[in-house]
Amino acid sequence: MPSAIPAAALMGLVLAGGRGQRMGGVDKGLQLLHGRPLAAHVLDRLAPQVGTLAISANRHADTYAALGAPWQAPVLADALPDYPGPLAGLLAGLQAARAAQVAWLLAVPCDSPWLPADLAARLTEAAFAQHADIATVTTSDSAGAVSLHPVFALVRTSLADDLGAFLQAGERKVRAWYARHKTAEVAFGDERAFYNINSLQELDDFDRA
Repeated sequence: MPSAIPAAALMGLVLAGGRGQRMGGVDKGLQLLHGRPLAAHVLDRLAPQVGTLAISANRHADTYAALGAPWQAPVLADALPDYPGPLAGLLAGLQAARAAQVAWLLAVPCDSPWLPADLAARLTEAAFAQHADIATVTTSDSAGAVSLHPVFALVRTSLADDLGAFLQAGERKVRAWYARHKTAEVAFGDERAFYNINSLQELDDFDRA
C-alpha cells in the first residue's frame, strides 16, 4: 500500500545534542568513521528520504552547520538547559518543522550510520495505516527478544505543544511520552541498521572493519 505521507511532508532531524557521556564527553556526532563524522553518514542516508533536514546540536554549531550546508539544514539548540535528553532535541525539531508548515518530523540519532534506506517509507506507511501520531522501530535478535528503538521516530508536528508541556513538568522519558499518544511500532529485520555506536572503542573497531 503506498503511503499517503509523501517525502515532501517530512522534515528529517539528526539528534546530536547529547553530552556524549559514554564516549567520555566528546561530541559524538563529530567523531570520525572512515574519515567522516558520524553525523555526516547519517545525513547522507536520511536526506533522500525527506523533504528537508535539520540538526539538533548544543555544541559546535558552526561545524554542524557546515555538515548540513549541502541541504540547507539549520542547527537547532535545545530550548531547555542542562541537556535534558533526546525529547528536548525532538521538541526543537517539532517546533521548527511546524513553523515551516511541515506535518511530520522523522528523528534519528547521530550515532547510527547504517539506518535503513526505507526507514521513512515504512514508518509513514504504518502511521497512515494505523492512524497513529507517532511511529517508531522494533527489532528482534536471534533468540526472538524484541527491542524498541524509540529515538528513531516519526512524529506529527502538531504534538509540539504537548511535548513542551511534558518537558516543562519535569518529565524526560521518551517511552512515557509516546504512551500518551497513538503509537505504531514497526518491526525491522536488520538489527544492525539501528546499532548505536556508544564508545570510542566501538567506533575504533568499526573504523578498522
